[in-house]
Amino acid sequence: MEQIKKVRPITELRDTNSISNDAHNINEPIFITKNGYDDLVVMSNDTYNKINKNNTTNKYPNQSNCYGMIRVACATNEIVVASPTENAKQIIKIIDDNAQNNLDILVFPELALTGYSCGDLFFFDSLLQSSYYYLDVIRNHLKGNHTLVFVGAPIEHQDKLYNCAIAICDGKFLGIIPKSNLPGYGEFYEPRQFYEYHDENTTVILNGVEVPFGTKLIFTNKYQLNLRVSCEICEDLWATSTPSTGHALAGANVIVNLSASNELFGKADLRRQLIKYSSSRLICAYIYASSGSGESTQDIVYSGHNIIAENGVILEESKLFENQTIITEIDLDAINASRRRNSSFRLNNADKYQVIYFEKKLNVKNELFRKINPYPFLPSHEKEALQYANEIIRLQTMGLVKRLKHLKCKDVVIGISGGLDSSLALIVIQEAFKRLNLSNEGIHTLLLPCFGTTSRTFNNSKKLCELFNTNIKVVDITDSVNQHLKDIGNDKKDNIAFENAQARERTQVLFDYANLVNGFVVGTGDLSELALGWCTYNGDHMSNYSVNASVSKTLVRFLIKAYADTHDDLKEVLYDILETPISPELLPSLNGKITQETEKIIGPYVLHDFFLYNLLKYNYDSGKLYYFSTIAFKNVYDSQTIKKWLNIFIKRFFSQQFKRSCLPDGPKVTEISLSPRGDLRMPSDASCEDFLIK
Repeated sequence: MEQIKKVRPITELRDTNSISNDAHNINEPIFITKNGYDDLVVMSNDTYNKINKNNTTNKYPNQSNCYGMIRVACATNEIVVASPTENAKQIIKIIDDNAQNNLDILVFPELALTGYSCGDLFFFDSLLQSSYYYLDVIRNHLKGNHTLVFVGAPIEHQDKLYNCAIAICDGKFLGIIPKSNLPGYGEFYEPRQFYEYHDENTTVILNGVEVPFGTKLIFTNKYQLNLRVSCEICEDLWATSTPSTGHALAGANVIVNLSASNELFGKADLRRQLIKYSSSRLICAYIYASSGSGESTQDIVYSGHNIIAENGVILEESKLFENQTIITEIDLDAINASRRRNSSFRLNNADKYQVIYFEKKLNVKNELFRKINPYPFLPSHEKEALQYANEIIRLQTMGLVKRLKHLKCKDVVIGISGGLDSSLALIVIQEAFKRLNLSNEGIHTLLLPCFGTTSRTFNNSKKLCELFNTNIKVVDITDSVNQHLKDIGNDKKDNIAFENAQARERTQVLFDYANLVNGFVVGTGDLSELALGWCTYNGDHMSNYSVNASVSKTLVRFLIKAYADTHDDLKEVLYDILETPISPELLPSLNGKITQETEKIIGPYVLHDFFLYNLLKYNYDSGKLYYFSTIAFKNVYDSQTIKKWLNIFIKRFFSQQFKRSCLPDGPKVTEISLSPRGDLRMPSDASCEDFLIK
């Protein structure tokens, strides 16, 4: 029987050269026709399968195997005022210098072709004609270059002059975006030379080519339909009603801004905050390129302050007065995931926008300019560390304060193990009691040693409680657990019943003692343990109020260290706790040493916290989690190790949801929470198979 014919995916139909090369490489025939339609490619099943075997296209057709990452740049060219000749040379040089960087978007400053500070020279026909000529030079130079380039230049339309951004790709003028808001105050007098544009889209003839003209343009990549780019110019960002708001609501997820912002004392900080806020409010990437040295300093100076931000985070920023080109990658998946989850983000007015397609194949970028943070739960900058730690502990504290006040309670019970989690929980209790002026006599700290408890953890527990001046009670549960194990007929020392019996006995003691003192049990379990289900159901899984519920293990460690560094009396014991291997201490110790190290069993918490943050915040698939992990931990873990622990994380995350479905109350203090009443509504019996990395 004749084989059924197949066609390549629609986004590839026009790339007949690539398809022809693929077929030639495997020496197989294909049929290409332009029979009144866009290019149609017909091939046999075998040919299709062979080509696709060699093709690295991602299983998600709109990703083109780039994991949603696009590479973007801002460039400040050295301006020669009123000389398109020299400015075009600089622009072309920057384009050529970055050819090897495989940029997807490149943005130059406002009026970069002429210089922003030309003043009334903009009225001179010779300057306009020279600008038009060199726009053509740049356009022709970009033939074969599929980077989407934005260049600033003056454009005349219906006898009026407009300050514009011209979008160019592969030798074509794609669109012209005029400035909507012209500053005519202080040191600015743009309305003297230019007109604002608030009309609907139209077209203009630029160097004999009809080009879309207007503010409502969205540039979309045929090979990555999730990439949607719109433009505004300088003052548009500072206006009370910004064009970028309309762009975002029409679907644009990348906003470029061609600017000529002058520098004043303190203005860089204001500019930085404004761009961060805009990218956060609009849930987008914001690419801001500004004029630098070379502009006239007759009355003001320009610093070339270039900024690239995404979702409220500055990814890259230039040094002032350096005329730098900055490059990074934008994560479209992160932007679009944030928009999907945000119920107040609603698209509208898309019908008023003109979509203009360009073609840029996106490939996996094994070496990123963008830094992938391996510690997403920690502050980005060291100078923010103490403030960050204090704020997290304050949030935990205020959650507990409210619960104490509501219950009119002056007594709490907590089990202290000498580990990280119970130490942080005790710190939070101490801060809450201090804020409420309660006596530490009401802090009942129970030490509950059993088979695996070592002298190191026991002594650290006791010392910490003594330093906090708590009401200490030691309850050795060894005999109770032995009796229970005997009662149920378990005489083994290495099974799950043996381990869980200890955790449940401790929980029973804590709750019963809380009843005895008319208090309530403060839980110690953290976010990472909840994600992995590394807690005994109805054992340490349970409490009356869990202060660490949204604090990851890496953050717990960070908070304890920050607290220790500001409390000299606690520093020695807290540092020893930090250096103690993480363990549930449920298996018997050997020569006084811990035999059960958590991270050797379930994997490094630093990896699991990385997986957890990016999975829940951005909903990355396993392929992207793996890809980002290999970059973030390049010099720490090899790819096979990462793959192993990633699959373990995914399996445990799915299989242990039943424990999270009945969590006790606890405050959300970080971006990530697993509360079934809050951030995560997940069935306990969902399959993880399609989420695993193969």
